[in-house]
Amino acid sequence: DGPWITDVDGNRLLDLGSGIGVTTLGHTHPEVVAAAKAQLDLLSHTLFTVTPYENYVRLAERLGEHTPGSHAKKTFFVNSGAEAVENAVKIARAHTGRRVVAALDHAFHGRTNLTMAMNHRAAPYATGFGPLAADIQRVPNSYPFRDGLSGARAAARTIEYLEQRIGAADLAAIIAEPIQGEGGFVVPAPDYLTALQDWATEHGVVFIADEIQSGLGRTGTWFASELFGLVPDLVLTAKGIADGLPLAGITGRAEIMDSALPGGLGGTFSGNPVSIAAAHAVLDVLETGEPFAEAARIERALLTGLRELARDYASIGDIRGHGAMIAFELTEPGSTTPLAGLASKIAAAAAAQGILLLTAGSYSNVIRFLPSLAVTDAQIEVALGVIGDALAEYARA
Repeated sequence: DGPWITDVDGNRLLDLGSGIGVTTLGHTHPEVVAAAKAQLDLLSHTLFTVTPYENYVRLAERLGEHTPGSHAKKTFFVNSGAEAVENAVKIARAHTGRRVVAALDHAFHGRTNLTMAMNHRAAPYATGFGPLAADIQRVPNSYPFRDGLSGARAAARTIEYLEQRIGAADLAAIIAEPIQGEGGFVVPAPDYLTALQDWATEHGVVFIADEIQSGLGRTGTWFASELFGLVPDLVLTAKGIADGLPLAGITGRAEIMDSALPGGLGGTFSGNPVSIAAAHAVLDVLETGEPFAEAARIERALLTGLRELARDYASIGDIRGHGAMIAFELTEPGSTTPLAGLASKIAAAAAAQGILLLTAGSYSNVIRFLPSLAVTDAQIEVALGVIGDALAEYARA
């Protein structure tokens, strides 16, 4: 219920992970539940490509209205974020006739055969599961806390890798999370993403924004791309799109989306009517504007509290994020040397006190907050107090 989970013993837990960013509006949101229940009484499943239905079309239209840019768009629905990534790659390759896909350092795009080759970390996502998919290249990202580069300089470094190690003639797509999720909520320096997009457009490369974790109100905007002035060619949504039901979408420029042959894109459960109905309810709530204000409130509460903790504990090396997508990175005081063990200790201590936290980061040294927008400032204050107690026990001041 809302930000709460009750376990089999009756313990009430404050969930600040939301199923890794899925239940953005809260667990069992009444409007979402009502929409899904009503749809079950009408139609539980039909394959859209055989017997299409209006709600699918209308949801595609609504995503086209809210994703960045005023260009003509089309949308295709699938079941999960990784499936959205895979189909975006297929579409980009079909459109360009090229084969190579560039992913950024510290990225995470899924656990399927293709997406695990796109992730920054091999363990645990790819270890023992090879061989990996070919024609995936990873290039440097913008990580201001660690590289100290401006957006322009970081983009120049990335572009140099793209040009020298891949070559634009073979590059089908660049895929980027505007704010990296599993990588530790890495927020790129200003102008980094737009510089990459400009280069991609100049060279006929499809720019894909993986907004699976950062989209649909999570960062206080419809999509995190808006925070950076980014207008991607393809935008990927999942997680919060149906507030707990399986659904994902690929929304993109119509001329790019039309590149696949008829029947080339599809799936038995892609765009399931019940999930589609839930997604309409989510968009109804988002269109009121209230969730964006709640995300901004949560950002203020978390940043204020974390900065106070950072004054007492030098192990908090960096605090970053937007909206209800905030994290802090733990390092040796005065350095960028990761403190991976401390993050897991804090998460364990918080769980023992009924606070569910998520760790993240390529070095496993980040605590990330992905609360539902139903969490209150008072609940955040309690959670920060528990984190402070853990820091007092395990960290050096």
